[in-house]
Amino acid sequence: MTCGRWWLTRLCDRALAVELTGPQGSIGARLHPVRMSVLHRVTGDGRCTAMDDLQSSEEAAFVPEEVDAIVKESVESVLQAVTYTHARVPQWTSDVIEACMKRLTQLHKPFKYIVTCAVMQKTGAGLHLASSCYWDSAGDGSVTHRWESKTMYCVVSVFGLAV
Repeated sequence: MTCGRWWLTRLCDRALAVELTGPQGSIGARLHPVRMSVLHRVTGDGRCTAMDDLQSSEEAAFVPEEVDAIVKESVESVLQAVTYTHARVPQWTSDVIEACMKRLTQLHKPFKYIVTCAVMQKTGAGLHLASSCYWDSAGDGSVTHRWESKTMYCVVSVFGLAV
């Protein structure tokens, strides 16, 4: 009996593939949920057949509600108990962005993420923000979340670009 072998065409962070050989043949398995990879199987006669990524389109979709919840939790974890201090704003914006990115990458979805954060003191002044994207609206998405406290506003935008 000829068994095929499996491999990942693109290796991503901590991507692992394993070949399992038994009396029924070989099967490939992923030990870490990498969604950006494509598994290929080489058969005994040398033919290569591609297999779809093992995730359904729903699991690989940009879900605005899920991303908005992540942004809200990230902002609140950094800014909930603080009062606006101009000197601390650069650190806060970095902390919010890092918290968002950490949570977004833990979703293990096939997206490149862009996260922006603006923090502004609440003084009654106006602030206008706008963004424009040229992308595939079927797979890409964005979320903008506005958070406020007694002393400040925070606006976070997340853009998810399917790979």
